[in-house]
Amino acid sequence: MYRFLTRCFFLAQFAFVSTLAFSQDAYKVIAVTDGGTISGTVKWSGPTPHNLEFPVTKDPQICDPDGKKTVDLERLIIGPQGGVANTVVYLKNISQGKALALPEQRRHLDQRHCHYVPHILLVPENGTLEMKSSDATLHTIHMDGAASFNLPFPFPDRVTSRAMPTAGLVNLRCNGGHVWMNAEMFVVNHPYYAVTDESGRFEFTDVPPGTYQIVAWHEGWGLLGKEHAYDVLTERSVERPLFSEAKTWQKSVTVSGNQVSTVDFVISNGK
Repeated sequence: MYRFLTRCFFLAQFAFVSTLAFSQDAYKVIAVTDGGTISGTVKWSGPTPHNLEFPVTKDPQICDPDGKKTVDLERLIIGPQGGVANTVVYLKNISQGKALALPEQRRHLDQRHCHYVPHILLVPENGTLEMKSSDATLHTIHMDGAASFNLPFPFPDRVTSRAMPTAGLVNLRCNGGHVWMNAEMFVVNHPYYAVTDESGRFEFTDVPPGTYQIVAWHEGWGLLGKEHAYDVLTERSVERPLFSEAKTWQKSVTVSGNQVSTVDFVISNGK
């Protein structure tokens, strides 16, 4: 009972902090006629950590078709030129600007070979997340934070949708025994969010002139060990990877009308 109450308290605190971190005055859509552009990169510096991998402990014929016996946890992806993928870059204190529009592919989640695709999701506040599973096994999507759902996917290629009415950060994981499956979702109330690819690049266009705080957020790449979890299908205790906390970096940027402002982030194991 003590463990259960402690877990409930932790989840309540996580939801509160996740929502609070995104709280700000209501965003106002305006016609941006003299907007500027912010572009830049997120690059890695120093030795590259070892790949974060985890043993395949369930459904190897589906989750491990290549017979590697381990899966990449996808916590740190560094491209050939040093770009860090899956970094979320956003403007922190913007209150007005262009209409909210986000990449369509980041609003649709697939479960493929026991991975969440894409690994980082961006969904508009009051928008809809569409989910499906391409795997011929039972998955569940468990969400903590600004959204709280536990959704089963017993059949392949059947789409399930859920509205996301609250801005904030949402952690996704599988409670069906595929303990390595993890993803993050940002539910956002303005359009100045981007997710980097392996080049590490990001760009915001039509930004109203002004000075802003620009934030780079990464889910973190440290593997601290394992924690006990519950497989809802077998009703047995399983071991889930325990990750380090997310990391953020912040800079100030001034945007001038019809000009390009450049902001580059350099991150490493030490910072």
